[in-house]
Amino acid sequence: MNDVPPTTVLPSKDQIKNFPLFQNLEFEQIHLIYNLEQCLHWENELKTAALLGFDSESKPTFRKGEVTTGPHLIQLATAQKAWLFQMNAETWPFLTPILSSRDQIKVGFGLKNDAHLFRKHGIELNSVLELSKCFSSFGLIQPVGLKNAMALLFQVNFPKSKSVSTSNWAKKRLTPDQIRYAAADAYAPVLVFEELLKRGVLPKTIPNTSLKLRIRPNKNPST
Repeated sequence: MNDVPPTTVLPSKDQIKNFPLFQNLEFEQIHLIYNLEQCLHWENELKTAALLGFDSESKPTFRKGEVTTGPHLIQLATAQKAWLFQMNAETWPFLTPILSSRDQIKVGFGLKNDAHLFRKHGIELNSVLELSKCFSSFGLIQPVGLKNAMALLFQVNFPKSKSVSTSNWAKKRLTPDQIRYAAADAYAPVLVFEELLKRGVLPKTIPNTSLKLRIRPNKNPST
């Protein structure tokens, strides 16, 4: 049943500041991957997941004409875990069939912006759902960012640090703040997708609608 009013007003910045902070995954639920051995350890879980939160990070470019060599980090997540892949000659071939799979839905925000980067690596992203455009049932025509989506659906403050987002994602040793930030950007879209699906307001044209996705018991991210 659709319980969304015809028109929805997004919470203001001041309102969001007063919301409880988003509860991210615990650090032990976040797995940093940088070699094939680690990839193979998680292979079955990753390649059988029907739904994956998805995002990527690249070392920022600051000089005019500078071309990015990213993505340098690719994040995948379920409702229980997140995997952060530091991209190299071993991790690219492992991730390629997952990112290209038509049998696994990858959900996230701002995904189309980096599609050309994946094509440079010979990867065509399939079964990718851009969640920012899934709020028309709320009367919101313009794309909705992840921070606003979390505030609207769960009344939580999803922090977005500019200093972290523009940090060096190509370095071999990521900071704890980078790890938490990257994991949240893949984990939160899973919660958003499940909530929209539960409310019955996802677009009817979502990829792989034949997949039997199991909805977890209701869980408020603020608790």
